[in-house]
Amino acid sequence: MTTHDEGPRAAPRPTRRMDARSLRGLAHPLRMRILELLTLDGPDTATGLSRRLGENTGTVSWHLRQLAAHDFIEEETGRGTRRERWWRAVAVSRQLNTTDFRDDPDARGPLSVYVHELVQQHFHQVVGYLAEDWGPEWRDAGAIAQWHDLRLTPDQLAALNKEVEDVVDRHRAAARAAAAERTSAAPGASAARPVIVQLQSFPRTSRADRSARSDAAAHPDRADRTDDAGRTGR
Repeated sequence: MTTHDEGPRAAPRPTRRMDARSLRGLAHPLRMRILELLTLDGPDTATGLSRRLGENTGTVSWHLRQLAAHDFIEEETGRGTRRERWWRAVAVSRQLNTTDFRDDPDARGPLSVYVHELVQQHFHQVVGYLAEDWGPEWRDAGAIAQWHDLRLTPDQLAALNKEVEDVVDRHRAAARAAAAERTSAAPGASAARPVIVQLQSFPRTSRADRSARSDAAAHPDRADRTDDAGRTGR
């Protein structure tokens, strides 16, 4: 499984493929929430973030330093004071491939935290959208969709994901070009806004799969075994 985590961007960003060290530096619910806020809403201070998150300023400051130590955020120099520092997300797209950590047992815990927290973030973003009062043009344009009738091989699923990502990249490039030409929205027109596009695609366990697993667990004596001649029997 591969995860991509990107925020709004005005220009193409380099991609950072996360390793075990960076994974451990980010895999904390509060740390990931801080990075999400800085990525989506721009620079902020420990005081401002603590108010938004309902956390102690000292706790937020400590997590900010950890994020900076792992190069996820950086100080916005020239804006803060000796007592109040401003922080911003590093302009990079994060990519994580779970197979990179297949042989690292120490990474299993951080990997589980990271992936589950990322899914929670996506869920809360959808809930936030549903809770807000959007105009009819945005209500009609938005979508929450699911297709569950596909039967694909791993290669076909990877190809599908790549095609969707290419479509998003094409629209992103078009939006950047339009923003460079546009000076202001026409009165009464629906101006462009930040938009989130989420992609989740994964195999599901079928009823037959679940039945076979249950049967194997209930009757371990039926497992395949090899006889003296090297043949496999039941």
